[in-house]
Amino acid sequence: MSNRFTQYILGAMVLGIIMGSAIYNFLPDTRADWASSINLIAMMFLRLIKMIIAPLVFATLVGGIAHMGSGAKLGRIFAKTMGWFISASFVSLMLGLIMVNLLQPGANFPGTLPAAGQSTGLPVSAFSIEKFLTHLIPTSIADAMAQNEILQIVIFAVFFSVAMGAMPERSKPILALIDDIGHIMLKVTSYVMLFAPLAVWAAITATVAKNGLLVLWKLVVFMGGFYLSLALLWTILVIVGFIVIGPRYSHLLKLIREPLMIAFSTASSEAAYPKTLEGLNRFGASSRISSFVLPLGYSFNLDGTMMYCTFASIFIAQSYHIDMPLGTQLAMLATLMITSKGVAGVPRASLVVIASTLAQFNIPEAGLLMIMGIDTFLDMGRSATNVIGNTLATSVVAKWEGELGPEHAMGPGDAVPDDMVPGEVPAMAGHG
Repeated sequence: MSNRFTQYILGAMVLGIIMGSAIYNFLPDTRADWASSINLIAMMFLRLIKMIIAPLVFATLVGGIAHMGSGAKLGRIFAKTMGWFISASFVSLMLGLIMVNLLQPGANFPGTLPAAGQSTGLPVSAFSIEKFLTHLIPTSIADAMAQNEILQIVIFAVFFSVAMGAMPERSKPILALIDDIGHIMLKVTSYVMLFAPLAVWAAITATVAKNGLLVLWKLVVFMGGFYLSLALLWTILVIVGFIVIGPRYSHLLKLIREPLMIAFSTASSEAAYPKTLEGLNRFGASSRISSFVLPLGYSFNLDGTMMYCTFASIFIAQSYHIDMPLGTQLAMLATLMITSKGVAGVPRASLVVIASTLAQFNIPEAGLLMIMGIDTFLDMGRSATNVIGNTLATSVVAKWEGELGPEHAMGPGDAVPDDMVPGEVPAMAGHG
């Protein structure tokens, strides 16, 4: 969309902070009711997003894989994608570990620590290898779509599209239909996004009205250290982007400004998915690459969440003065590397991962109570970082596959260009 739309979102964020602060300070008796009522607008927008994600992911992914050709190519792209995801996760976890040890935000925590035996109410048992593996396979594709289980939709779409590739003549009319559905869903996305500034205003207003801005000062050292770490991670991601993709990577950063702001203001990287996909297609990434890598990234490549897991876990250990030798910290990193991949679809996933990891290392789970009050403000940074990490991963895989074509000019509200239907790649004038 245009720069004007970006300005609307920025203006909505500023207005939200002002109005939220006014409600918190001048209407103390009713601020909870105000926050709840205003938040309904943001929740309605998020539900609109959820409404379009399942058919959008399915249509673009099936179209993309069906046009890939050989199964060997799919396997090669999958191997490159997962290799990147694992590497990025390791860097994010390690950077969080290094920064929390350098900054020591919990060493002299000024507040009162929660009692060690106090419960957080989080479903600590939400993760296990058995649950993760069985969660991968949908018992019903209808149920997976109804629950917006992206990973399950990806699994079914892979089988469906590979089967279509094995029956090319019979699949032609179905593939044409799926391509048309992909186009229509991208058009629906453009309509839904018209409500984004209103949703951003509501989300920010409700958050500030309920919590106030003063709550941030109670944990200013922890929060400041975390956002400094995120800034360093962004720097690393941007540098890698310029190294692998070249100078044109700066154009991708411009194209994803809106999904970044949507993810930040709503604290939901899922809300930014449709606009992120559109931005990648505009950048010239092959639709068959972006429609395959991006959904996988939402389960396996959450860079901001990875960093938060190590940063918050060691912060809690520091607050309770629990000695964590280097070997123990590296064991925690390895544990988080595994557990963090198995909570797709779990509400408040990062907190659940941290809670289950703390228990394994005899660190009081109650320590999470200190940061749960500001988790929304932290989730804003995590969500935006997840978006930039996934756009980088997608564009890099497209570059490696030789499917990063020229940029596509698009106007406000437009779907992808006619020569970029889901699953098809236009004639390329060169690879950037």
